[in-house]
Amino acid sequence: MSNTALQQFTHRLTVLTQGKGLYEITHPIAEWVAARDVSTGLLTVFVQHTSASLTIQENADPDVVHDLAAFFTRLVPEDTRLYRHTVEGPDDMPAHIRAALTPTQLSIPVEEGRLTLGTWQGIYLFEHRAAPHRRGVVLHLLG
Repeated sequence: MSNTALQQFTHRLTVLTQGKGLYEITHPIAEWVAARDVSTGLLTVFVQHTSASLTIQENADPDVVHDLAAFFTRLVPEDTRLYRHTVEGPDDMPAHIRAALTPTQLSIPVEEGRLTLGTWQGIYLFEHRAAPHRRGVVLHLLG
């Protein structure tokens, strides 16, 4: 057991989206973690919105994230006849449902000062709205 005091760090990222899709945010997160003095710890990534979410997904073949986004479009149709909450447009309630089906928070272990993502894994913000948005993502590193 180490006598080193537990440290905590927080940071906020802003992700500018151009509409529906998956936006990889691995690089700025990994850079921020690497710049902290934490060898072993746990990173929490949290998106502050009800119509966007987070996922860890393959980042080698862009067809994977394309197919994933297309699947969610088919799974939750944008048909205002299906929903009561339609004031903000036909994509709003489907965006809330898609966000409810996917995580808004991720936990990623840190070893030797680096994220322990697998070879083909990337961290993505999953934008569920059609219009561009400014999304807030909070990082909390404990180690």
